[in-house]
Parts: sequence; C-alpha cells; structure tokens
Amino acid sequence: MKSPLLKTQEIVTATGGTLVRGSLDGLFEGLSTDSRDVAGGNLFVTLAGERFDGHAFITDAVKRGAAGLLVQRGVDEMPDDVLDDTSVILVGDTLRALGDIAKLWRKKFAIPVVAVTGSSGKTTTKEMIATVAEGFGTVLKSRGNYNNLIGLPLSLLEMDTGHEMAVVEMGTNKRGEIARLAAIADPDIGVITNIGPAHLEGFGSLDIVMEEKGDLFSNMKASGVAVINRDDPFTRTLADRWAGRNIGFGIEENAFVRAERIFMRGERGMSFTLNMGGIGKGIDMTVVGRHNIYNALACAAACWAMDIPYDLICEGLSAFRQVEGRMDIHRLKGGGTVIDDTYNANPASVMEALKTLGDLKGKNESVVILGDMLELGEGAERLHEEVGKAVANTGVGSLFLKGDFSQSIAKGAVERGFREDHIYYAETPDRIMGLLHALVREGDWILVKGSRRMKMEEFLHAILEEFG
Repeated sequence: MKSPLLKTQEIVTATGGTLVRGSLDGLFEGLSTDSRDVAGGNLFVTLAGERFDGHAFITDAVKRGAAGLLVQRGVDEMPDDVLDDTSVILVGDTLRALGDIAKLWRKKFAIPVVAVTGSSGKTTTKEMIATVAEGFGTVLKSRGNYNNLIGLPLSLLEMDTGHEMAVVEMGTNKRGEIARLAAIADPDIGVITNIGPAHLEGFGSLDIVMEEKGDLFSNMKASGVAVINRDDPFTRTLADRWAGRNIGFGIEENAFVRAERIFMRGERGMSFTLNMGGIGKGIDMTVVGRHNIYNALACAAACWAMDIPYDLICEGLSAFRQVEGRMDIHRLKGGGTVIDDTYNANPASVMEALKTLGDLKGKNESVVILGDMLELGEGAERLHEEVGKAVANTGVGSLFLKGDFSQSIAKGAVERGFREDHIYYAETPDRIMGLLHALVREGDWILVKGSRRMKMEEFLHAILEEFG
C-alpha cells in the first residue's frame, strides 16, 4: 500500500529503533510485511515467525522498490550493492515495532474506535457494527479476521482522513495479547461479546480467559465506554471493575439494550423488538440462531455509544447479511439444506450451531459433519465428549467426524443414546459423498463445522459441487 506517509524520524522515535542507514529526514510511502506486495517507496517490515522470516526476502523487497527496511537482526550481513540507497532501521522486535507504528498512526486521527473481542461472535458483531455505522458515516473496519498482533496494526494503518469511525476485532490465544492490542488501538468503545471455553490451551482456565478479555476494558481510557453482555456472568464481573460508562445488553438480565418478543422464522431469519432505554421497535433480520441476537444487541449498544440514532441502528441491523462461513445457509438441488459454519469452532459456538440446527430442521432428519475443536488444552477430550452429548440431544440422524478427537465426540454421543452404527469417520470429503446421497432426502439438513485448521470448508465445497 502507498499510505500511510511515515517520516523516518517518527518511526525511529515510536519504535525506539536505531537508524543504521539513511537519513532521519526520509519519508516512506506506505508499509508492507510481505515482500510480494511491496510498492515503490514502502517501508518493508521483516516479521519473523515459526514458518517464515521476512529477513530472507530483503533482496526481493528492495528490488520491488522498498525505500526502507525495519529489521531486528542481520544488519552487518546486508551487502551495499543490494541495499543501494535503502534506509535501514534496527529494532529489538519487528512485531512489536509494527504495533508501535500503528499506534503512532492511530493517534493522528480523532475518530471513535470500537474494539470487539470475545470467545465467539467477534467477527459477526464487528461486521454488524460496520453495516450499521456505514449508514451514518465512512467506516474503517478490519478485514476478515485481521484480529491479531499483525492484522490489527495493518488494519489501523489503513486509516485516513476520509474515515469518520473505525471498528476492529481483537483475538487472542495467549495471555497479554489483548492488553497489547488495546494499547495499539486505543479504543473509545470496548465490546466483549461473551466469555467461554476457547483457546484454553493457551490460558488453562475460564477465569484466565476472563482476565485476558477483561484487559480490553483495563486498557481503555477513562472516558471510554464498555459494552457489557449482562447475561454472561464473566462479563458482569468485568463490568463491576469498570469505573467508567457502560452500556449493558441482554435477553434474560435487565439491560439498557434488550431483545424482546423474539420470534424465530426458520431459515428466513428471526424477528424481535429492539428495546433501547425504553424505546422499542420490531426488527426482521435474515441471520439465524439465537446467538446472533446477542451479536445484534452488542452491535446496537456499540452504535448507541457512537451516538448513532436509534432508527439508523434498526435499519442497519435489518440490512445486515450473514458473514460467509458463519451459519450461512445453502439450498441443495435435491431439496436438502446445508449450513456452512466452517469458519471456526469452539465448544460454545458448536453448541449454538447445534441448537440452531435443531430449531431449523423441525421434524426433518439431519446430518452433522464435525471437525475437531482445537487449542482446548487438557480439557479437550471432556469438551469434545460434551459436544457428542449435545449432538445426541439435538436428535441428529447421522454423524460424520474428522480429527484426533473424533472418538471423544463419538463416546459422548453414544453415552446419550446415539446409535453407534450412525457414526462415520472420514478425513476427506470423497469418503462420505456416497453415504450422503443415501442419507439426505428432501427437507433434510446438513451442518458442517470445525476449527479453522481442520479445513471443513473442503467438505462444504464438495457437498455443493456434488449435490448442486
């Protein structure tokens, strides 16, 4: 990208780096972390990870026109004939420096920034907020799941004078990441959708997950607004610690933003009355699943905190369309229906998906194709067994499993009375197509879900191609 415009002196100061080559009066036109995307005048940030090292692509970046390099090692190994007149800034950690640069850039803009985190629903809530806010002004939103220590800074670096507000997503899988992301984004409004058993491998317990998510509020300015899920006991605990303004949302608990008169319209979506401070209006949404009501309420609360009028909030929620890979419904030519919930999975989101499947299928049969839920730590087997029990309780007809924890899911299902001869194991889509043809009839439903690394979208695509 060719923006933002960054002065060498600014970068050196923000990162605490050392300019070992070039002039402090220099100017960089944009920033890149991928040598393949470098444009003329860019600052190339050499990130180093487990499977890649940007330092290995310095020559490629310079050939593509990089005006500067941000490195954490190897300065002495850089030949003059390759670098030519390229500036070089040495820092202790290029990943941290990337965040420092994004923090510097974000502070140049006096616009409200909304940060969304939570164990599930982050991306959908972020997209809902952006949809509503776009009816009120020009919005910067983080792309896809650009929610980590690389993605969030890159999102903020896209901010320009045309933006009137921003909404970003914050993800985490180890302690301290939310605090760092909040320090970079400096949000005015913080949203925690919920707190559940996700990424337990990196945290160990739900209490530590709560502390990690709560770092969003802890690192907000005193004038900030905390958006609180009043139906979630963990977020209520965090609310008690927050001394600033807060806006609560919920269905069961008393909250400023509430959903009332909820009516599920099957695959056509859901309807409810959005009550905000005593003002109520009926809304029809095309998304499915009770969990999406909570996402909509979190969105409404965040938009209210940005002073977006009530009527515009209602209009924006009605206009919102489901995010691909998150309870996205596809009709099959044979009369069946497949639910694409392949984007990711944790115990809470799987349980919600199964509840939604149960509501949608009615008296029809259903098939569930599940991949492992990853990063759950020592409790992984138990949590997969709980999912198996939920499958049985939902009245699923046939269960297809992929992954190392398939036996744990099967065990839980069988314990609750699920027929063992209706459980199948398949690591690749081609192994289940024949069975699906035999099992799925007009009116039946198929749910496909699993963690991102399980690549369950391969099963979805195979089904859509096979059935049409």
